[in-house]
This record gives sequence, C-alpha cells and structure tokens, in this order.
Amino acid sequence: MPTRTLQIPTADGQADAFAALPDRGGRHPGVLVYMDAIGVRPVLREMARQLAEHGYYVLVPNVYYRHGPAPVIELPEHIGKELRPAVFAQLMPLVEAHTTERALRDADAYLKFLTTQPEVSVGPVAVMGYCMGAVLAMRTAAAHPGQVAAVAGFHPGPLVTDAPDSPHRLAPELTAQVHLGLAENDMGSKAISELNQALDVAGVRHTCEIYPGTVHGFTMSDTDAFNPSALQRHWDRLLPLLDRTLANG
Repeated sequence: MPTRTLQIPTADGQADAFAALPDRGGRHPGVLVYMDAIGVRPVLREMARQLAEHGYYVLVPNVYYRHGPAPVIELPEHIGKELRPAVFAQLMPLVEAHTTERALRDADAYLKFLTTQPEVSVGPVAVMGYCMGAVLAMRTAAAHPGQVAAVAGFHPGPLVTDAPDSPHRLAPELTAQVHLGLAENDMGSKAISELNQALDVAGVRHTCEIYPGTVHGFTMSDTDAFNPSALQRHWDRLLPLLDRTLANG
C-alpha cells in the first residue's frame, strides 16, 4: 500500500499531510479526511490505508500545521481516562485557534491539492471527518458544492449551535449525500431533530443515526472510547456511500 508524506501549499504556509493510495496504478477517486481533535497519528494513518485498499486516494492533512508538524504535541500510544485531561489541556488551544475563516481557507487549498494529484481521477471527491473533523467536512462540502459529492462524519463535534454559521444552517448549500454516525452522547434529541429538519428542508439526501452502545470517539482504537463493532458499522455505512457517489475504477 503506497503511502506518502506531503506538503500542501496553503494561504498561511505549508500543511503537512499523509496520503495513502491503491497499490495498483491508474487514477482513483479522491477522499479528503479531516482528523479528530487529537490529530494525525498512527490510528488515522491506518484507517487511511484501509480506505485506500478499497480504491481511493486518501489525503489526511494536519489541520494544526500552523503550530508545527504532526504530532503537534507529544501523544501517548493509548489515551486513557487518566491521561485524557492533560492531553486535551494542550489540544484545546489548537482547536480554538482553528477558526471558521482558517478552516475555509484551508479547505480551498486541500481540495485544490487533492484534485490536482496525478493519481486522482477527474470528478467529484468525498470529504469526511471525525469529531471536529466532521464539522470541517460539512463546512468544506457547503463551500464547494460542485466538487464534493459525499460527506461522512463520525462522532461529530457540534453541528447544531446558535451561531449564524452553525453547520446545520449550511444545509441549503449542500449538494452532497451525507451520512452522520453519532455516539449516544454526541447530540440531544432536540439537536438531532433540528439537524434532520434542516437537511430535509434543503433536500439533502442523508442518514443520521446513533450507533448503539457508543461514546464520543468510538472509531479511535488508541482511546478508551473505542468500540470495534461501531468501527465496523462506520465502514459499513461509509463504503456504500462512497461507492454510490464516486466513480470508482
């Protein structure tokens, strides 16, 4: 499985990124993967490799590149309950510094880079993310409706807020098909209803479901939140979505 460490030119510098692509030659549909708040690390690289095995060129940028290359902070091999508060005390300033304005500038650069790689086929791409990455995926798809055919978000960050630019308010801009896989503690029933209503009114083809027996972060095998059956459910939802929306092969 070919993998690469790349530098993506952005309006604010150079974003380091990890890419995985099929070991057969030719061109393949592109998938932009946004990291969770913990950042680009071995578990995300392994998930990118698994996705590439299904025929996709997978790009995983370090969203925190303004603060240094990944990993921006020193990370333990496993983030258990005892270590989590100290890790997130270091991460939260990085999360808060990644404003919507920065995110949208970066999205422009990431999509331009992805779609101009010689191994990426002409046509729409998919954008997906975990935790805060799900929010970034929604914003990217809304800002680039002509390029993004599929959005997937797992254990997402806040998608329904009171802010004027809350992700759910971007639904009228979406042309992509959407799947959101929620942990049981991610969103209240009122917020889920508001999100579904916004997507329905906008005519967005979508599924939004709670994965049973899960807590936030269920896809990440290097945390206590990891749930193997929910990770498999994530693949069972993601792969058909990509197959429907991207011309693979």
